[in-house]
Amino acid sequence: MVHGHSLLHVVASLLILGLSGATKKEAVKNNSGVQPAGQCGTWVKEPEGGLFTSPNYPNKYPPERECIYIIEAAPKQCIDLYFDEKYSIEPSWECKFDHIEVRDGPFGFSPIIGRYCGQQSPPYIRSSGRYLWIKFVADGELEATGFSATYNFTPDPDFKDLGVPKPLPFCEFEMGGPEGIVESQQISRDGKALQTEAVDCKWYIRAPPRSKIYLRFLDYEMQNSNECKRNFVAVYDGSSSVEDLKSKFCSTVANDVMLVSPLGVIRMWADEGSRRSRFQILFTTFQEPPCEADTFFCHSNMCINNSLVCNGVQNCVYPWDENHCKEKRKANILDNLNNTNGTIIGVTCCIVIILLIVSVIVQIKQPRKKYIIRREDFDPTMFQEVFEPPHYELCTLRSAAAPAELVDLADDLENYHKLRRSSSRCIHDHHCGSHVSSLKGSRSNLSARDAAVLTDVQPQPVRPLLPPSNRRSILVMKHSYSQDAADGCDLDDDLEEVPTTSHRLSRHDKAVQRLLEYSAILDEYEQAAMNYENMDRRYTPA
Repeated sequence: MVHGHSLLHVVASLLILGLSGATKKEAVKNNSGVQPAGQCGTWVKEPEGGLFTSPNYPNKYPPERECIYIIEAAPKQCIDLYFDEKYSIEPSWECKFDHIEVRDGPFGFSPIIGRYCGQQSPPYIRSSGRYLWIKFVADGELEATGFSATYNFTPDPDFKDLGVPKPLPFCEFEMGGPEGIVESQQISRDGKALQTEAVDCKWYIRAPPRSKIYLRFLDYEMQNSNECKRNFVAVYDGSSSVEDLKSKFCSTVANDVMLVSPLGVIRMWADEGSRRSRFQILFTTFQEPPCEADTFFCHSNMCINNSLVCNGVQNCVYPWDENHCKEKRKANILDNLNNTNGTIIGVTCCIVIILLIVSVIVQIKQPRKKYIIRREDFDPTMFQEVFEPPHYELCTLRSAAAPAELVDLADDLENYHKLRRSSSRCIHDHHCGSHVSSLKGSRSNLSARDAAVLTDVQPQPVRPLLPPSNRRSILVMKHSYSQDAADGCDLDDDLEEVPTTSHRLSRHDKAVQRLLEYSAILDEYEQAAMNYENMDRRYTPA
């Protein structure tokens, strides 16, 4: 007998669970509702549709009444709405008084389908999506019978190519505490649905009694923006019924939401082609002022838990809870430094700076050192006219075997000096000396030494100047008249005493100029010799 009673209890429990599961399943299919509940007539819900009426139908509806009916279909379905022929609402111009207003969506700002009144019932209405919003308004005068409307759910034509919709997986979450994160990644992380399945998930956030909930979006993106049939995030305040729908987001922006009840519901719908839609919401439970001792005042009629202050997350509407948190923030590496560590770091930095300065100085001096080292490798015979002073070059040439043409040129210049001295004296004696003697004996008036010079020195043919490209010959000619400097030069002088290249080139140019002057004098000498020879012929006896 005891076993029989136990078996009956088990069967009864299973039946209760099955009925509750069926009711829950039906509630998902027909999640429609009315506001205010219990004051707006009859509402009968069925899995595939339902029926609702005006207050007191079929009797006259009461005055001063406003009722809102929101019908919600299952995903990928739409709604067909029919009004009964027994219909009567106070008629008026443009239905400004008693009327029925139908909108295509879940809100009072959804696109309007029509406003109806009078004795003729409204036409058949089909929604474009999952929702219909109906409002019945009665003023204080001239009541009438009212209305009765039936609705049923039908497949959405936009999804007819997808065939029969697959059953949706069960997907619900329970959240609580002073704060928390609600995010779409929980669906895959907790194994609620596969990535290829459509989802219709709900998160229930429960706050302590007399508390409210503040929702702040941290991340939000819909894969198919502005297509609410395919993906959206909805927020309910108080329950998951459609009449408690607070906000619905399916575009590109989602705003923060303030709930006034201790129960908040977040719902995400995404079909198979919208599973990359995502969101992340931070919820914070709070109470209205006056704040208790263990709470923090947010300056926006919010009293949050003290544990949320300076936690690195903004829990207030404005960041009052994260201001002036330097002394409470988590210590970082700079806070852990003491005097010893600071000294070590400072000394290390100084050493690095000194090494950098030394490196820069070395780099600046390095090209000069390379030049001095490489200068010893130069061939003096190739670069003598540039890197050696003229007197050093003259000493080198004198010590070595001088080229034959340079020696000849030096001899020519020496002979030129002798001829110039003798010719100058002869011409002076001839013009200024004695006219006493006859022209025939003028030649005998010259001194015996001068005559000997003239006898010994014969006119030499003028050698052409060396080509300008032979700069070494020019330098030697310049120093053929400065024997003192040549005798005093030291071939073993250090290279460090060598003048700069620009100075040597300047002296070289002066030597060329002097050579040109000597050439002009040589021309004068040649002309004087020719004149002397002519005069000598004229005064010589026949």
